[in-house]
Amino acid sequence: MHVSICGYESKEICNFMIVKQFYLRFRNLILYGIIGGFCAALDFVVYTALCYFDVMPYLWANIISIHVGIIMSFMLNRSFNFRVKDRTKHRFFSFYAVGLTGLGISEVMLYLMVAVGGLNEVICKLVSIVIVAMIQFVLNKYITFKTRIPNG
Repeated sequence: MHVSICGYESKEICNFMIVKQFYLRFRNLILYGIIGGFCAALDFVVYTALCYFDVMPYLWANIISIHVGIIMSFMLNRSFNFRVKDRTKHRFFSFYAVGLTGLGISEVMLYLMVAVGGLNEVICKLVSIVIVAMIQFVLNKYITFKTRIPNG
């Protein structure tokens, strides 16, 4: 009987345990990435459709698409990622405030890249999504979905 370096007989079991430990350690980040990716794609599709069909100017389209993403992201993160069901209104307004912070950053970025820099509004939206997502993860993890430790 051969025991691998991680204490299991099978290399497959050892690999599985390593992946499992990685997942457990970074579960919130992984799920936030999956949910965020879905919601960012939704944001991007709504934004692109509004811009492509000339429904409204790009900065207004950004406001609408980000609101769609914020609401969907809150519902999914609350239910599947951070799994906190208490203080829903408080958490939503906190999440929404973080989302509005992201919206403000995104609006400034889009304006500077498109109006000032003359770059493509769709490409600039992609850039802003990536930067804003990183900022919002940190804010949501440590503010919106922070688990309260009971006193005493």
